Amino acid sequence: GHRVTSGRWVIALLVGSLMVLGSAAPAVADPPGPTDYQSSIAAVVPPAAGVEATMIGGDAFLQIRVDPGIHVIVLGYRGEPYVQFLPDGTVEENQVSPSTYLNEDRYAETEIPAEASYDADPQWEVVATNGRWAWHDHRTHWMNPARPFGSEPGDQILEAVVPLVVDGADVSVTVVSVWQEAPSPLAGIAGAIVGLAVLIGLAAWLGRGRGATLAVAATALVALGMGWWQVTSVPNETGPSALLYLLPAAALVLSGAGLLVWRDRMATLGFVAAVPLVMWGFVKRDGIVRAIIPTDAPLSLDRAVTAAAIVVGVAAAVLLFWAVSRGGTADVATRHAGEEPAG
Repeated sequence: GHRVTSGRWVIALLVGSLMVLGSAAPAVADPPGPTDYQSSIAAVVPPAAGVEATMIGGDAFLQIRVDPGIHVIVLGYRGEPYVQFLPDGTVEENQVSPSTYLNEDRYAETEIPAEASYDADPQWEVVATNGRWAWHDHRTHWMNPARPFGSEPGDQILEAVVPLVVDGADVSVTVVSVWQEAPSPLAGIAGAIVGLAVLIGLAAWLGRGRGATLAVAATALVALGMGWWQVTSVPNETGPSALLYLLPAAALVLSGAGLLVWRDRMATLGFVAAVPLVMWGFVKRDGIVRAIIPTDAPLSLDRAVTAAAIVVGVAAAVLLFWAVSRGGTADVATRHAGEEPAG
């Protein structure tokens, strides 16, 4: 009957969406994420004109940018050549340096190939041509998922040196990292309240099916903007996850299709759209409670939108599942015609 057909629609669309999204793996294994630690460049000794060192994502990646005409070699963990910046802007990575493989993961939880050796002659591979490169350098961040023992927010938790060779001269880049205070929960709470209020208001005004689907679409549109903002805030080589924009894009397309095209399947499509919206919020959930988020967007806004996505997605899924289970997939009756919205 009608409910069986609707159920098949839900299953087919949900499985199809998750298969597509599941194939969208990050460009690298460990992209920058929310953190409670801020690393910064404390000193470059001696000063090296045309060489700029910065931290990306709080403490996730060290980035070096070199002006044309300068040759720079970054030394690895045992003094071996790890990355070099050629005068023409070409950036090369030593494929037999163990540092290359250790730096693929924030906590160095990777295997080192047998051919990699600190004593091997470098085997260079081009990784960039713009004179800039960023990587997980384990000298620049806290290397344990557990909190620093005996420390508290506000304390400096490490100081270390990343050695460079700039046009043949030794240069030391000193990095310090400080444990940051936890953010206020008010942004997340406000986002959750606003999202829920919008959902309830739209559902009361337009009916459960249409109102909840419209709330999903509106929230997904804002989430898409925030996700894209985060992805474009960091260099490509840090591998920001495509899920940050693909999940809300999927939610927007599915809910928009229900509102604008297949109105007889509005609630079904809205229910399916709520799933990637909740997934997006789940992917970004740590940003609500962590001090630093790897984005140029205002952090309070990012936290508010993340909380709203989770609340709207879950609440809309409940309302729309109720509508679908009762057979009210369309919910297209209008108050202008004096009809009550279908459940």
